[in-house]
Amino acid sequence: MFGTALIVFREVLEAALIVGIVAAATSGIPGRVRYIVGGLAAGLIGSILVAFGAEQIGQLAEGMGQELFNASILGIAVAMLAWHNIWMSVHGRELATNAKKMGKDVVSGARAMSVVLVVIAVAVLREGAETVLFLYGVAISGDASRGAMIAGGAIGVVSGVALGVLVFRGLLRIPLKHFFTATSALVLLLAAGMAAQAARFLIQANVLPSLASPLWDTSGVVSNSSVMGKVLQGLLGYDAQPAGMQMIFFVAVFAVILIGMGWAKRRLQQPATS
Repeated sequence: MFGTALIVFREVLEAALIVGIVAAATSGIPGRVRYIVGGLAAGLIGSILVAFGAEQIGQLAEGMGQELFNASILGIAVAMLAWHNIWMSVHGRELATNAKKMGKDVVSGARAMSVVLVVIAVAVLREGAETVLFLYGVAISGDASRGAMIAGGAIGVVSGVALGVLVFRGLLRIPLKHFFTATSALVLLLAAGMAAQAARFLIQANVLPSLASPLWDTSGVVSNSSVMGKVLQGLLGYDAQPAGMQMIFFVAVFAVILIGMGWAKRRLQQPATS
């Protein structure tokens, strides 16, 4: 039961961190709860469907279907987080301080929150599918009774969600003048970390070269399988033994989003200065 609880906790924690950060980053946008719940529901349903089709996915692309699927999911999440951060860098403060006024802003508000729905859905889909597959593997192997597996899974889910809620509440305590800087930085790191994880899956699928692997090895300090490793993986895309290509993806995505945020701000200020 403890093993089941620990592994489920690690998977749920990674998704909960992403949901908590994105939820905090959109604080003040009217109707956001509806999109967040919709993303959670879509991700859970999708993860169950993926689990049922796991055998077919694994057979795709000469047995590399799971790696390619994971890389694709992460790629979508990176694109959505990038768009969201660039949009929020311009409109976030206005939305948070003028929630009632912006309540009827269907065009901008709906677009921003539809992106949040997709980000949450793919995060829950990826971690949820891995969790379901793990529990299925334990069940058919007979290594644990059904009662112990259910109890361990429930403990893992509750613990992971609880920690995600603490992250969310902690972010909301940040003063408004620092709030958007903090949440934008976290979303930026999330996107870059996901890009690095996507690169790892593409390397495993032999789509990309590793370009030196590993660059370093910190598994003796924080291993990938530890709870701290999972937290860092969820926040930064941490890998104890990263390949050079992963670092290239991390730096490239980080730079592109940062440049995009600066470009959006400058474009917004142009009419006022002309």
